[in-house]
Amino acid sequence: MALENLYIALNKPPQLKGWRLDGGDPCQESWTGVSCHESSQPSGTKPDWDASSNNIMGEIPYYLPPNATRINLAFNNLSHNLPYTLSSLQELRHLNLSHNSLDGPIGNVFSGLKNLKEMDLSYNYFAGDLPTSLGSLTNLSRLFLQNNQFTGSVIYLADLHLIDLNVQSNHFSGVIPTQFQSIPNLWIDGNRFHMGDNYPLWNFPLENVSIGKNFSGPPTTESSAIENYFNPEAAEHKKKRLGPGGIACTMGAATLIATCVAIFVAIRIRRSHVFPVTKDSSLTASEARPQLLPVKSPPTVGPRHIPPACGARTEKISRRRNFAMKYKAPASAKIFTLAELQLATNNFSEENLLVEGSLGSVYKAKFSDGKIMVVKNVSMVSLSFQEEEQFLDVIWIAARLRHPHIVTLIGYCVENGHHLLVYEYIKNLNLHDVLHGEAYKPLPWTIRIGIALGVARALDYLHSTFAPPIAHGNIRAANILLDDELKPRLCDCGIAILRPLATNSVKLKAAELAIGDTGYIAPEHGEPGTDNTKCDIYAFGVLLLELLTGRKPFDSSRPGEEQSLVKWASSRLHDGAYLAQMVDPNIRRTITPKAASRFADIVSLCVQPEKLFRPPMSEIVESLTSMLLKFSYAASNALDGTLTDPSVQPALAS
Repeated sequence: MALENLYIALNKPPQLKGWRLDGGDPCQESWTGVSCHESSQPSGTKPDWDASSNNIMGEIPYYLPPNATRINLAFNNLSHNLPYTLSSLQELRHLNLSHNSLDGPIGNVFSGLKNLKEMDLSYNYFAGDLPTSLGSLTNLSRLFLQNNQFTGSVIYLADLHLIDLNVQSNHFSGVIPTQFQSIPNLWIDGNRFHMGDNYPLWNFPLENVSIGKNFSGPPTTESSAIENYFNPEAAEHKKKRLGPGGIACTMGAATLIATCVAIFVAIRIRRSHVFPVTKDSSLTASEARPQLLPVKSPPTVGPRHIPPACGARTEKISRRRNFAMKYKAPASAKIFTLAELQLATNNFSEENLLVEGSLGSVYKAKFSDGKIMVVKNVSMVSLSFQEEEQFLDVIWIAARLRHPHIVTLIGYCVENGHHLLVYEYIKNLNLHDVLHGEAYKPLPWTIRIGIALGVARALDYLHSTFAPPIAHGNIRAANILLDDELKPRLCDCGIAILRPLATNSVKLKAAELAIGDTGYIAPEHGEPGTDNTKCDIYAFGVLLLELLTGRKPFDSSRPGEEQSLVKWASSRLHDGAYLAQMVDPNIRRTITPKAASRFADIVSLCVQPEKLFRPPMSEIVESLTSMLLKFSYAASNALDGTLTDPSVQPALAS
């Protein structure tokens, strides 16, 4: 049955010859890519699945053979991310997903793979930091991650007992763990590892290690243009030929160079950096400075406020740009000029206005190259230097967020007192309008579950996978955009902390919006020491209720006892008869009582008044994924509005 579900989930690709939906035994018949072997375990026969080089397209399905020991999907056209159900494959020993188009950050999907010995994720488009669950793969001996876009540290791999490790051609940084010296076959070149003067010597021959072009010192600015690369072959060659005189000359030269570099660095620290800026310049932060951690030392020079109006090449623009570049925005964070954004938004005209949000106005922007983006004009009071630092810290974090269900921050502009954020454009609707607008067709039940799961994954990424973990702080249906395929994209991630810096007029508008958002607010909101991730989980539970019932979180037009959705629904979630009546009339005929009950259980946990009883988002993701798996076959019938089970119609019919 698992392979049949897998076949359906892959949209029955013709490449999988011999696969059928009417039963059959894949171990006795010829099913392409399926082989079986006997096991001494009670589970009996275990399948291996090799569908490599078959040009299979789409996502890796949630349906994966639960008893599989080997899965090979290499050299296909698979896209998107790894399914959370991967962690349930406890018998898996070999996993090869290389040479595909898989992308995005990887969540903690490896925690259950206790028997995994070999894994190949190379030649994909994975990004972000490595998940902590990689460190739990205690039986892993071979790991291949090369040719992706991973960032951050490799520290989670330090204690694995690896024989082969390849992390070439990524964006890893930080120090190389000394434990790596015990790995016989190690490839680490093409990254940004830091190997400074104080780095401990390794105790094995460097000719066994492909270390290549890694930084041998701190990343430097473009203006200094000092790049030190460690070349093991050259080092070995010189070591063999140096005599006492050569050593003395080398020591003298090294001392002289070190002295010059020290003087050079001291001068650079004492001077304010001025970056030449042309009128049409539109830099990315990486062009001005490689990726470094924010400097937290107190500023000794620089303006206290953002400079007023200025010319294209004036010193004040240089200061402003230097200030913005002092923090290492990621390579994808583009610095726009105010003139660019004014031109793209028709000088922030009413015709381009999309919405008035809780942090300012949001405009549609069309650039000269034809690209369409969204510009959020964050209306802020006159900021002190320290507050400007806080703003840039927030932007630095928000621009690093990369997830399929999060709207991407493309760039920003800090100029002439303006603070503008540039996002990708999602041209469809927001969830609030679709759920509560009379002009829109009701969302089917399966689409609602998919939306819930997508938002849950985004929050799990923010709370658990991203480093440092952050809370969203403003979960509501209006902040969930739906793309052309009705997949959710969470917006305003990481910027809720800017609210206290907003102008009074924006705060007043935010207060008006907050009246409608009252239903999302957790009981402990505003208390000192509040864990905002728990507030996110509460708000997410309210969102689940909104999807289930079709009601607004707070509706002043209803009778007093029904105005708050959570208060009205909480006592009814575990009563079958009441629950059936709570379900949105538009989906009652397409949802079984069991599905509604399981969904209500998840809601009940999320909206617990006591925050300690609310589960982490990782558990909520697992519950929603499990629910989607168990009811997906029935849900496929519900997509066209037919009954999933005619026998249950009286229970949920209006």
